[in-house]
Amino acid sequence: MAQWTSAVGAAQLARLLNSQQDRPAGPGTRRPPAYRALADGIRLLVLEGRVPVAARLPAERELALSLSVSRTTVAAAYEALRAEGFLESRRGAGSWTAVPAGNPLPARGLEPLPPEALGSMIDLGCAALPAPEPWLTRAVQGALEELPPYAHTHGDYPAGLPALRSMIADRYTARGIPTMPEQIMVTTGAMGAIDAICHLFGGRGERIAVESPSYANILQLMREAGARLVPVAMAEGLAGWDMDRWRQVLRDAAPRIAYVVADFHNPTGALADDDQRRQLVDAARSAGTVLVADETMSELWLDEGVEMPRPVCGFDPAGSTVITVGSASKAFWAGMRIGWVRAAPDIIRSLVAARAYADLGTPVVEQLAVNWLFSTGGWAQAVDVRRGQARENRDALVAAVRRELPTWEFEVPRGGLTLWVRAGGLSGSRIAEVGERVGVRVPSGPRFGVDGAFEGYVRLPFTVGGAVAEEAAARLAMAAKLVESGASGGGEAPRTFVA
Repeated sequence: MAQWTSAVGAAQLARLLNSQQDRPAGPGTRRPPAYRALADGIRLLVLEGRVPVAARLPAERELALSLSVSRTTVAAAYEALRAEGFLESRRGAGSWTAVPAGNPLPARGLEPLPPEALGSMIDLGCAALPAPEPWLTRAVQGALEELPPYAHTHGDYPAGLPALRSMIADRYTARGIPTMPEQIMVTTGAMGAIDAICHLFGGRGERIAVESPSYANILQLMREAGARLVPVAMAEGLAGWDMDRWRQVLRDAAPRIAYVVADFHNPTGALADDDQRRQLVDAARSAGTVLVADETMSELWLDEGVEMPRPVCGFDPAGSTVITVGSASKAFWAGMRIGWVRAAPDIIRSLVAARAYADLGTPVVEQLAVNWLFSTGGWAQAVDVRRGQARENRDALVAAVRRELPTWEFEVPRGGLTLWVRAGGLSGSRIAEVGERVGVRVPSGPRFGVDGAFEGYVRLPFTVGGAVAEEAAARLAMAAKLVESGASGGGEAPRTFVA
């Protein structure tokens, strides 16, 4: 019986390998043999999670043809991977990826570092801050005071607690977007909301247009749902969307869904302006595409004088094109797994009906806590504190990276939680790999792209400040030097394979 659970084709593996940028060897640096470079490239893809563990690799002859190398080179690379524990084989079953005993399984998305590892590792993997106190404690206490009437019910509210649905609707209305409670469904975080939307509209094989780059965990969610991702390149820097590219993709690919983050985009930090939002809604409506607007960062403006554009759904008065997703996770606390969907009532009814086969509903106590925050003014106070924390962290991290890594390039966003950094011509994947060994955890650029794009980038969130931000930058500089010198792996220098 075969031990592999998925497969990666020769053409796909070749694209992933070729996306890894090589750096010219410096004086006196010995370039490794071709088989060694190929083995290191595959190993790095496995460690990054971009090729799953237990994925069947293409036959030697097929991969050799796709890479335009000899079959001997591929055979030697596979043999080296087997010796290192990254490949297993059996006659008649082929070869499949593995990880050596004792190594943690790689994450395909951005998973939080286990709390027990925080003492030795600076975690820049997740864009999430600690809970704002005392508001978390007060919210939970307020929720417990309101709980008794709900405890006498079955506790399943597939659309969400009526009080919270009404409160969220009122908040949209206050922003100039008239909204009824029937247009709101409460979900288990923004991820739960988008998962429900993808299952309703984006069946297996459906095209979904996504910004390029985009949020890594959402991309992985869509891949695992069987979607065909259509990347649309962002404009340069913090300019937002490239509307010519969006119009072309919506016209030519006719995707069923388009997923966008208009407010302090994750990972670039870009803020789409009113005109871009209006144009994108018009283009999606003309193409018959459902536009999913992720607003999880919308309240995290950090600089004075930032004028927030109108919500994307404000350019869709009929409610036929835009579905909005919001969440308490970024603005308040990731541990408060409360999200919501705003859409036309018929869409909400369909999403609610589907929950009978999913999670049935969102936990009641957390909903009551968020409702307490909204109704008492605690939310506004907590978010104001959150902005101050993020602003201080951003400024400290920016100063530290500029000092320690002067060749790294980035623009400073005026809001959000992330810095999108071009890593001075180095491989972001290798920096991420070596960073784990020197005590700093960062996600590499390809996690935020499709088919290996953004190899030269890393994402740095504003989750640490002060001396910790300075130490994080120093450890990143150490990792960069190791990658640049070719000393990033054991034995021979593991350079990137380029066919």
